[in-house]
Amino acid sequence: MDSQTLPLVSIVTPAYNEEKYLSTCIESVLAQTYSNWDYTIVNNCSADRTLAIAQEYAAKDLRLRVTTNDTFIPAIANLNTAFRRISPASKYCKMVLADDWMFPECLERMVAVMEEHPSVGIVGAYGMQERLVLWTGLPYPSDIVSGRGICRQRLLGGPYVFGSPTSVLFRSDLVRSRDPFYNESNVQADSEACFELLKDCDFGFVHQVLTFSRDHRPGSRLEASRELNTAAPGMLHELVAYGPYYLSPEEYAACLKATVSKYYDFLAWSLLQRRHREFWDYHKKKLKEEGIEFRYTRLAYLLCKRVLRRFRFVPNRSQSRQWGL
Repeated sequence: MDSQTLPLVSIVTPAYNEEKYLSTCIESVLAQTYSNWDYTIVNNCSADRTLAIAQEYAAKDLRLRVTTNDTFIPAIANLNTAFRRISPASKYCKMVLADDWMFPECLERMVAVMEEHPSVGIVGAYGMQERLVLWTGLPYPSDIVSGRGICRQRLLGGPYVFGSPTSVLFRSDLVRSRDPFYNESNVQADSEACFELLKDCDFGFVHQVLTFSRDHRPGSRLEASRELNTAAPGMLHELVAYGPYYLSPEEYAACLKATVSKYYDFLAWSLLQRRHREFWDYHKKKLKEEGIEFRYTRLAYLLCKRVLRRFRFVPNRSQSRQWGL
């Protein structure tokens, strides 16, 4: 099909000191089999060659443009800044983080699902993180599930399929309807945005690996998140914020009890790891934000229980990896 008959996809990349990876990211956009797109790179006052690299590509292709923030802003705020740069004419939009990249069929396959199913507002897909394939769990060959159904499944302990900012395609009108798009106070803002949007639309999925992300970079936001284990309060926040909407009162009460129990068990394990003060201040704050009391007596009890487990006085139980246990 002629590119002019295809819906426009706006692609955005927020970038800060990404000279090592940015060229690979840009080349993956240029290699797309889907032809009707525009691309904006938002430079967050980088101190390396990020801006120069972006400008070199923009000089060769009119579909690329580069903007630079007046001052440096936090990472999630820059993601929001990037989404504000999507074209007013775009029907769909796609974020690609600067250290990630897309496989050539990414846009084509995702747009096809959107066009076939007008009720879909978000499309995800399998993603590769180094050698691991992530965001599996939906039965093949289903390419659409109800927004309510996929959120209920997640809150009830089902697989996480919302992926990362790079792994999903949004309907542009949904992005324009929220400003800021991401909650800048929540490290897990990309997941939270999916829960919010899926109240009113369905979720599409492509059973194919369409994006690549790097697993570990020293000093990166991902490394910092893992150090603090932001996934634990992130899951609690999603349950408190969206459980009452997607779950029955009985389901919500049971899930909240189980989630808080796992959280405390994780904190007891962390005592044995001698975590730093910043770690404890962070988790105390997050529990308080969700209306959960930080109880030292409960933590002491679970710590004793864990110590006893080491001497086999209490049988060990398997715990979810995502809780860091």
